[in-house]
Amino acid sequence: MNTLLPTSIVGSLPKPSWLAEPETLWSPWKLEGDALVEGTQDALRIAVQEQRRRGIDIISDGEQTRQHFVTTFIEHLSGVDFEQRETVRIRNRYDASVPTVVGAVSREKPVFVEDAKFLRAQTDQPIKWALPGPMTMIDTLYDRHYGSREKLAWEFATILNQEAKELEAAGVDIIQFDEPSFNVFFDEVQDWGVAALERAAEGLRAETAVHICYGYGIKANTDWKATLGDEWRQYEQTFPLLQQSTIDIVSLECQHSHVPMDLIELIRGKKVMLGSIDVASDTVETPEEVADTLRKALAFVDADKLIPSTNCGMAPLSRAVSLGKMSALSAGADIVREELLAAQS
Repeated sequence: MNTLLPTSIVGSLPKPSWLAEPETLWSPWKLEGDALVEGTQDALRIAVQEQRRRGIDIISDGEQTRQHFVTTFIEHLSGVDFEQRETVRIRNRYDASVPTVVGAVSREKPVFVEDAKFLRAQTDQPIKWALPGPMTMIDTLYDRHYGSREKLAWEFATILNQEAKELEAAGVDIIQFDEPSFNVFFDEVQDWGVAALERAAEGLRAETAVHICYGYGIKANTDWKATLGDEWRQYEQTFPLLQQSTIDIVSLECQHSHVPMDLIELIRGKKVMLGSIDVASDTVETPEEVADTLRKALAFVDADKLIPSTNCGMAPLSRAVSLGKMSALSAGADIVREELLAAQS
């Protein structure tokens, strides 16, 4: 593995067409029963192989064993009824039919631990596993039981901590919590959001990361981005809080975005997983475009703390495009890595 500028993807990769409908979020499985277990493991194995072939250093599962980055985790919890559905506004952006919290939530058994063990067996490189963050979980549900977003978030934080500790024991090196809600609910982030995130990560020896982005490259998100003006300064609200938190790595999007690069200065001292690949476009970046983004970031983050990555997950993209983007990510990192090493010699 490259110890300088190690590359990683944020989360999802497209699923094979024999497993789920291509370029579609929430796509139903095309297999069931034992065939589904075998199929998702085959897809995970392929995802690992393709990341390694394309020069990715920190390997993830590509979320091949789950339909959705939030609800697949929630499906395995008690206290949530997937038959009772309500329409809610997701992150103040779009409406979705979601399950209902009908009682006390709890985790009766591990959710992703066996999948993580399978991933660990596929590679000797560092591995990363993504979990939904507490705030993003509560924003993807209708609550009939707790009557308080904060109370439910703290319950989920405890459950996530249980899962994270077992993922760590399974050999996961980095545990990532996905919190796109941190770009929307700023008062809650300050009041209890970061604290709940820290509770989810409490006591872990594995490195911890929080991923905060502007969403998948779907129409609801791209339409929202069009309303945000010439500069996207949402990170300005959350970064000072995260800089003081116990979280090790902050993941953000920068490629083809209107995020001012100097906002990274607000998390000085943290590792930065820098989105250098645009997941809202089918155009594959050139290695030089990726390198240029990384060079700009190096004014605000030390090279030994920079992890080149994607802006978000790539599930809605075609497999060919996602593979090309991973190759561009590693090639761009190679360019800057060589420049840094040459400057040291």
